[in-house]
Amino acid sequence: MSALCVKRQLDALYQFCNSRRWVHPDPLEFLYLYPALEDREVAGLIASSLAYGRVAQILKSVASVLKDLGLSPSAFLRFTPDRFLSAMFADFRHRFTSGEEVVLLLGGVKRILNQYGSLGACFLEDYRSSDETILPALTAFVDELTLPFEGRTNSLISRPRKGSACKKLNLFLRWMVREDRVDPGGWDRVAPSKLIIPLDTHMHRIAMGLGFTKSRCPTMKTALEITRAFREIDPCDPVRYDFALTRTGMRRDLHAFGKKMLDFI
Repeated sequence: MSALCVKRQLDALYQFCNSRRWVHPDPLEFLYLYPALEDREVAGLIASSLAYGRVAQILKSVASVLKDLGLSPSAFLRFTPDRFLSAMFADFRHRFTSGEEVVLLLGGVKRILNQYGSLGACFLEDYRSSDETILPALTAFVDELTLPFEGRTNSLISRPRKGSACKKLNLFLRWMVREDRVDPGGWDRVAPSKLIIPLDTHMHRIAMGLGFTKSRCPTMKTALEITRAFREIDPCDPVRYDFALTRTGMRRDLHAFGKKMLDFI
């Protein structure tokens, strides 16, 4: 099938599935609660960092953390001493993630807020429009964010330097950079064309079925290969189809529709 025909099928899938009607259950829904960008990006980082495991448990864990951070997570972190954060999350647990790890992540966020003013400002420090993708900026951002972890267990933030596909971080960037009926956006100085596909198991399987990769290893190298294939279809927005494609695998009421569209391709 020609690239044009593939694009038409993917566009049809996007038009039907890329709607807030289909968002639940997804940690993305928490971002809609925060109209202020500085709060939305903090909520988004927390939500994406905990986005592994059963979706019901993900939603429960994200809701628990955000409830404790109040109506303005960014303001709360700026003015709350670290010792109080440690006490607040002492009993927290999400699969492999302990309360201590959540506190270290929040400590990294707090440090960035105090030094740069916002997570977005920190990311932009190393973002260059001349780079092929956001990978250099993401690598520097992770280095800043994970400073409190030094030598400690970290199940929340993957490291691009180690070759990880960084699915959760690329999901966070999709939420913050793209703006449409689903993704709320806000980081308008970062081009959507630079984003990298959030490579989870479902997207990996779809990409292999479409012939976008032969690699069975979900690494950053594979994510970049798949992203380049999507960029040939939509050079300005290669991550455009991510929500629609993965949603068909997460919601039973969309599974048949998605399978029909992909089988046609």
